[in-house]
Amino acid sequence: MRRTRAPRKAEITRTVRLLLACAIICSCRGSGAEVARVGSPKGDVEGVVVETNGGATTSFGYDIYVVASGKAPEASRLVATLYGALRNEHSSGVNLTWSSSDVLLVEFMEAKIAKVVMPVIRIGPHQVWVALSDGNVDPRAPAGGMLMNVSRER
Repeated sequence: MRRTRAPRKAEITRTVRLLLACAIICSCRGSGAEVARVGSPKGDVEGVVVETNGGATTSFGYDIYVVASGKAPEASRLVATLYGALRNEHSSGVNLTWSSSDVLLVEFMEAKIAKVVMPVIRIGPHQVWVALSDGNVDPRAPAGGMLMNVSRER
């Protein structure tokens, strides 16, 4: 009985394709840096914006987290994600606004992709509702990405 190599070759090909797809997806996320942190009116919870940059040929990404005050963002606290978000014609990014002590608005002019990942999140005894709000032009937002402007301010 002759043994065929087709199943083994197919398995290797599938594995290589899977690894390649993972590498491409990971490289698109690029690097990430915290660019804004806004405390709730009660001061015990914060909204955090992390800007991701996949490189020169991609738009900026923005991941929004809700965390206990002073805590670092973590994947389980991701509440919204945006790609290609603008605050005005020349400024990439989003603004966070607390409309009340338990409602966080993610404001932006427009975005290529905007998605609420977790509309309600519990932080300790508090529940926070998260909503996207497009059509908000921020004429005071400086040109460029948020990280570039945070770096300039330092």
